[in-house]
Amino acid sequence: MTVARTWAVALTGLEGALVEVEADLSKQTPEFHLIGLPDKALGEAVQRVHNACANSDLPLPRRRLTVNLSPASLPKQGSGFDVAIAIASLATEGAMDVASVERTVHIGELGLDGRLRPVPGVLPAVHAAARAGFRRAVVPHANLAEAELVDGMTVLGAACLADVARWHGADVESPLIDPVAGPRVDTFHPEPPDLVDVVGQREAVEALIAAAAGGHHLLMTGPPGAGKTMLASRLPGILPALGDDAALEVASIRSLSGDPVAGLSRRPPFEAPHHSASVAALVGGGSRMVRPGAIARASHGVLFLDEAAEFATNALDALRQPLESGSITIHRAGVTAAFPARFQLVLATNPCPCGNYGVRGAACVCPPHSIRRYLGRLSGPLLDRIDIELGLTRVAVAHHAELARDAVTTGAARGRVAEARARASHRLHDTPWRLNAHVSGPWLRQGPLSLPPAVRRPLDAALHRGALTLRGYDRVLRIAWTLADMAGRTTPTTHDIGRALFMKKGVTP
Repeated sequence: MTVARTWAVALTGLEGALVEVEADLSKQTPEFHLIGLPDKALGEAVQRVHNACANSDLPLPRRRLTVNLSPASLPKQGSGFDVAIAIASLATEGAMDVASVERTVHIGELGLDGRLRPVPGVLPAVHAAARAGFRRAVVPHANLAEAELVDGMTVLGAACLADVARWHGADVESPLIDPVAGPRVDTFHPEPPDLVDVVGQREAVEALIAAAAGGHHLLMTGPPGAGKTMLASRLPGILPALGDDAALEVASIRSLSGDPVAGLSRRPPFEAPHHSASVAALVGGGSRMVRPGAIARASHGVLFLDEAAEFATNALDALRQPLESGSITIHRAGVTAAFPARFQLVLATNPCPCGNYGVRGAACVCPPHSIRRYLGRLSGPLLDRIDIELGLTRVAVAHHAELARDAVTTGAARGRVAEARARASHRLHDTPWRLNAHVSGPWLRQGPLSLPPAVRRPLDAALHRGALTLRGYDRVLRIAWTLADMAGRTTPTTHDIGRALFMKKGVTP
């Protein structure tokens, strides 16, 4: 046997492509060649594999060894191909069950002592192998928990190269060594803070519940201490638990980001990057390997940008396309990576640099041009993609029996959100959408559930006098449907349209 084959996975974004690792042994001057468009880290696999095999009592053949990664046109990055290269090379001399090697996917980096080191992206890689029809995979011991999340796969969590060779029938002793440990998994996940802690912001709480019920984007403007961050941090707690597909996608993104994954979390993610974050940190990127950004990690959850007017304008404007499409495609030389970006955007900003503009009892020291420049960082096209624009004021009363009686708990709000989403899902069961925020504008205006002219009259008037763009018109319609769902009505009324107009732009009919 001079040719042996096995498989590895090349990841571009969340998509994995199966790579055939083919090793050929020829009677020429001993040498080790790796071909098939490897990057710098993958090109260094030759030395890692050579030393790992020698230190595992599995010496490589002393002949010319050529390893091809096919398809050769597919860019391949990182050190996750090491194990597949080593096993294919060792199998050329027939010391292992060739059939077992050929039907197994191998993922992992090799240390010089032969131990398998964890690599990012094991979960999406094993998932791609399962979709391609494979049922066996080898991963580093530290990545075993996340690999086992994929149904229908037999997974070996190997501590060293000798363990993998023995699994394929090689006659070799496994050394008594400790496996390389992965990052520590934090098993403590505190519950999100309760909505009942929010005092004196009844309208803001109702707007937050409406945003959760329809999946709407939200902008909160108000002075420091008005409760903007407090409200935003409570939004994940009132969102429904993630389904199986969404939880798997969230876990795959975490794995690709290099975070440890021990199980499927049903809690919607919450990302709150600092206002100094770059465009690449928000949308993803990288010069050598394309990594997901904050918008991908927030998919199926909440992206909260506190002090939004402090973010760079180009970073904020980079969110415009993902807000419309629900995905982000990153183009780099030779590679294109796509990530999901279906998140709820929550922006919070002060009314001016000092925060006191329009605040009763406070003096604003900002000149007019500073205020315009500060709020101008939130561009018109970005604001046009926001569904609810909420103005907050500071609470004037801290203790009041009526305030405590009107407080809404997170449990009660979550129940209202679940009921409203169930009504929307039932109404949209014959469509590709399940949330009001995702429904197509033309379908809302001209589809089977389009509203009669009498109900739309305030909205049409706002569009005619230029208070709304057509995109804003559609967003007001989506909010109106959410308000109707929350009230248990089968269709929005003029009151729902008027309230949605006010929530969008402060427009009165």
